Amino acid sequence: MGYLIDHNRIQQLSPLELLANQVVEGFITGLHKSPFHGFSVEFAEHRQYNAGESTRHIDWKLFGRTDKMFVKRFEEETNLRCRIIIDTSSSMYFPKMDAPTIDKPNKIVFSVYAAAALMSLMKKQRDATGLSLFTDKVELHSHSRSSSVHQRYLFTELEKLLDLKGSTSYNPTNITNSLHHVAELIHSRSLVILFSDMFDDIEKQEEMFSALQHFKHYKHEVILFHVTDKRVEEELDLEDRPYKFIDMESGELLRVNPVEIREKYREAATKAKHELKMRCGRYSIDYVEADINKGFNGILLPYLLKRKKLY
Repeated sequence: MGYLIDHNRIQQLSPLELLANQVVEGFITGLHKSPFHGFSVEFAEHRQYNAGESTRHIDWKLFGRTDKMFVKRFEEETNLRCRIIIDTSSSMYFPKMDAPTIDKPNKIVFSVYAAAALMSLMKKQRDATGLSLFTDKVELHSHSRSSSVHQRYLFTELEKLLDLKGSTSYNPTNITNSLHHVAELIHSRSLVILFSDMFDDIEKQEEMFSALQHFKHYKHEVILFHVTDKRVEEELDLEDRPYKFIDMESGELLRVNPVEIREKYREAATKAKHELKMRCGRYSIDYVEADINKGFNGILLPYLLKRKKLY
């Protein structure tokens, strides 16, 4: 039996939203075949009926299947406030490539598709979602809302980042100031989800951690998705020949053969990541490694696990 295609709805969805929905549907299908089968993603657009309220909006078809009464949710009914924050500085455009895709992304493309997939899940849950983007300053800070119009606006803003995926400009990072600023702009307790490679001036590490703690000071829950190309950025897994490395945020050039520095580089990278993990643990921030070569299930599952604890 075929399905009727709602052409009006298809026209309303952007290419990014369509891909995000496909990622989520594949993820949910996988959940049903995994130990996490109990997650009630399929009932996200319903809430349990409370005795004494009107029976007008009970989903009787669902009652027939489950023998339980659920009420259909409305646009204005919000479960949770979520704030997605994406680092859009030049280092997030690594590795440099002509046409990064969802299957072969750089860090910014990976973050955009991951954020879009999370938004698709949040839409199913009727969660209010807001978006913040930053480089060395806050470039965008939207309201947190759950309406379809607002969701389309957020997808439009994310698609602008995909249009810049080959950007050659040098946009520096100031994680510290940007996160402090965003923390002051969030006026309602939220689940804060940060996508960043956490590259900043090594001398400002202490200040950067204080910026993360700022969110906890205001009682927000925080998930940090540490976005990396692990094979290159952590393991320096490159051919043993001379390379020309260019700092994507300053343009500074360095010529070196990886074999000469690989061991010390790996030690330094491991130490930096361990310190970041330890600090996050100390501040009760969920630290999640987000390797751009590992797909999106490692993003969606930690979000659902966190949400299940909160709501």
